[in-house]
Amino acid sequence: MRKKTFVFPKLTLRPEAQEYLRNVFTNKELVAAVGHEEAESRFDELLCHLSHPPSFTCVRASTHLEPLDVIRERLLEKLRQMGCYNGGDIPVLSHTQLPDVLLLHVIGPRPALPENPEVIVGAQCGNAVLRGAHVFAPGILSAPKYMKAGDKGNKVFVGNGVAEMARADIFCSDEPVKGVGIRMVEPVYLSPSFDDLLPSLVFLQNLPSVVVGHVLGPRPGGEGSWTCARRPGGRPRTSPALMKGSDQRARVSVSARLPRPYSWTASRAYCFNSIQAVRTEHAQKPDAVTDGPPFPEESFDRVLLDAPCSGLGQRPNMGCFWSLREIRSYQPLQRQALPHVRLLKRGGTGGLGIGHSFPCLTLQPQEPHIGGEGMLGAGLSQDQLRLLQRFSPVREPSGLPGDPDPEPGAPPLTGIKEMEPARLLQQANTDTIGFFIAKFVKT
Repeated sequence: MRKKTFVFPKLTLRPEAQEYLRNVFTNKELVAAVGHEEAESRFDELLCHLSHPPSFTCVRASTHLEPLDVIRERLLEKLRQMGCYNGGDIPVLSHTQLPDVLLLHVIGPRPALPENPEVIVGAQCGNAVLRGAHVFAPGILSAPKYMKAGDKGNKVFVGNGVAEMARADIFCSDEPVKGVGIRMVEPVYLSPSFDDLLPSLVFLQNLPSVVVGHVLGPRPGGEGSWTCARRPGGRPRTSPALMKGSDQRARVSVSARLPRPYSWTASRAYCFNSIQAVRTEHAQKPDAVTDGPPFPEESFDRVLLDAPCSGLGQRPNMGCFWSLREIRSYQPLQRQALPHVRLLKRGGTGGLGIGHSFPCLTLQPQEPHIGGEGMLGAGLSQDQLRLLQRFSPVREPSGLPGDPDPEPGAPPLTGIKEMEPARLLQQANTDTIGFFIAKFVKT
């Protein structure tokens, strides 16, 4: 296999954090299976892939409001109006295993040449630009003193744009700055901005996050579900959407403060300390589901635990400067969240984002199983690893005839239109963020 080439430098970590993660990744089980040199190579390749965006933008469609084909056509029309692809159409694919998912191929890396003046943006802002966003004013760290509205310039690593604000408007304002500071016109990775784009019908969400909701399997018809999340986002919204508005017992708890206004579909949301969600003194009354947490034990048919995590699997991510102590702090938080199992009825289904066993839980097969099997190093048997679902940022060959070695980029627009849908779908399934899913049934 030929050596892969990368556009950006690999993810930068603090030395002690990188050494710790390297030792975890190159564990005894993996080294025994592939050898030390190959394990080290895989870790370095992983850091390189993490600094690049996935090859697809994944959109979850509100199919409880409109049919998928209708949403797809409306999205295509909006993209044409926006002129996102210089007058050309990008194929908007429907996912064959996820009936509420649309996929748009990211075009890049593109040979955009840097132009002056140069503007420096923050790392998080640069990451967002590589996923299709414009540069919002708070993300601009520095700009030349002669920059004025209308000037065209380049962003470090990410492409060229046109200034929407003068430098003085950004750095000399008495009020907090907001709004688009630079409109991207030649990004290195071309992907449409979804800012205010069909907000009631499409929702940007990474593919594994959508898969979690389908694995949990909530259905219309009165099943109670409970989602514990660390902040408002896509995964807490997925279960209520799959219930198609028919279940008023879809409840969501988030640890972060809920923004206002914040709407949910067929659910009740609470800003609550999720660790205290179980009301043990009412354990003998499983049907007495109250209006809010804490709830009695065995109150819900479905429980999704969106456990706290470091987010190091997000893409793109060019730099994480957390200390080793910060990175290691998530394991205790994940263990504290495990008592949510007590909210699950016997025979009910639980979805966990952490790989710890629990005495009353039995690991179950997942459907759909789009990701790969679990990673070596957790002390699990091969049968158990196959039941897990792991999404790796490192895309592996699809096995389809003519599939080239994976690269952190996409063919030009004309090449995408000529590719077989099956090959594009396989690439979307395997070139995504890092993620882990486990499905359990309470016995």
